Amino acid sequence: MASQVFYRKWRPQTLAEIVGQEQVTQTLSNALSSGRVSHAYLFYGPRGTGKTSTGRILAKAVNCLTNGRGEPCNACEICRAITEGRALDVIEIDAASNRGIDEIRDLRQRVNYAPNQARYKVYIIDEVHMLTKEASNALLKTLEEPPPYVIFILATTEVHKVQPTILSRCQRFDFRRISRADVVSKLTRICEVEGIHIEPEGLRLIAKSATGSLRDAENLLEQLTTYYGTEIGLRQVQAILGITGDQRARELVRHIVNNDISAGVSTINSANSDGLDLHQFNREVVEYLRELLLIKTGSEEAVDLTTEDIAELKGLAARASLAHILRAVKLFGQLELGFDNYSTLPLELALVDCAQPSVEERESPPTQPEYQPPQPVKEVSPPTQQLVKPEPATVPKVVPPKAEGIPTTPPELSNEIERLRLNWRQVIEQAPENAKRTPAIAILRSAGVKPMAIEGDTVVLAFRYPIHKEKMEQVENQQVAEKIISNFLGHPCHVRCIYEPENNHLVEAAKKMGAQIVSVEEK
Repeated sequence: MASQVFYRKWRPQTLAEIVGQEQVTQTLSNALSSGRVSHAYLFYGPRGTGKTSTGRILAKAVNCLTNGRGEPCNACEICRAITEGRALDVIEIDAASNRGIDEIRDLRQRVNYAPNQARYKVYIIDEVHMLTKEASNALLKTLEEPPPYVIFILATTEVHKVQPTILSRCQRFDFRRISRADVVSKLTRICEVEGIHIEPEGLRLIAKSATGSLRDAENLLEQLTTYYGTEIGLRQVQAILGITGDQRARELVRHIVNNDISAGVSTINSANSDGLDLHQFNREVVEYLRELLLIKTGSEEAVDLTTEDIAELKGLAARASLAHILRAVKLFGQLELGFDNYSTLPLELALVDCAQPSVEERESPPTQPEYQPPQPVKEVSPPTQQLVKPEPATVPKVVPPKAEGIPTTPPELSNEIERLRLNWRQVIEQAPENAKRTPAIAILRSAGVKPMAIEGDTVVLAFRYPIHKEKMEQVENQQVAEKIISNFLGHPCHVRCIYEPENNHLVEAAKKMGAQIVSVEEK
């Protein structure tokens, strides 16, 4: 006998063997025991959660020659025929391939014929949402008044695409994604029977990668055994799943929390130099940031990590604000690495932006000091009293009143640089589509980049960080910047980049008092 793939070999054969769908199996068991089986069911849920398997088990249960009011015996002729896929009275239809009106008309004609051997004819229609509108209407006619010996089981992953009139004629059961614990338990049982030796952490990685689909998890396990045999290590699981397993993803998160841009850039370039897949590296960074966010918000039970890893996350969470972590998750979670698989620029820009204060922090007014109740004043004896010379009163400037009847108009923009500054965000957003996919746009959109001056036909752009300035000075990036700025101004222009570090409020105060900057040291 030819060997079967795992997901078929280990397909559940009774309702009790269905993993993670107790709310469905218990209801169906009660219906079978009471003899109140419906003529039409709708099974909805993600792929690999047991919809079709449940439909086959139900078909066996209602036709079982031994019982007929409970779990199938899986030993009688009908049960074995359904299990082996040779029962003439259990018809499975893939609506994705047979979605037209002709197929459903043929089904309606065959429905009128009585079963050959079984008690009920059972039609299992998979991906029923793929039926055309005409085919759905034809099926509706059959669902309204089916023969007493016919049961329909409709399965779908997209219930919102199924016609409401069909939904109203079916008993609906929602299948949930299977928990990681249940997936690991089933995989462990398979490994014990099949003689597969794999580390528990490897099984957890498989369950995590399957995202609630037991069929996907079983396929991954079989793929591992096909490639590596029955002795499978954690590194081999990571290799099959495309997981780097590199500690530099966590190292980068620590630098993000510490606002250490220099160390973070070194980590990113180290990972790139060693040939790591930057897409996967970024996914692992985002996953670790998500776990950090869960710890920060008090949702420790949702984090599937070891005790040591959770302790490390708690230490990081104590040093970072919720707003900082949230901003990091958004920045790295929305990265577009498509334009160059080997470019570290998007990761570097996200790192630098993480270190910037949020808009709310920059624009929020200074907080008022907390109210302090008045303290009782100690009486001072006359001999110790000192007279304080009052400061001369300052005379406020008198603003001339606005002449009535004279309309005021907003001041016009005096020159091109002011127009460019005020519309800088618009300049970037109106860039051509092909330019938006270049690293130049990512640089211009990042914090700390602003138009400084226009000198003849040259636009001077100021950069707060040297890394942005160096990237923009690359020929291809500078050409993109010149093109979009020229389009906005309406005439050709060049771009010159200068480094202007972030202003320090102490330096600004000193300048107002007459101090002058004599040198700037780049970091």
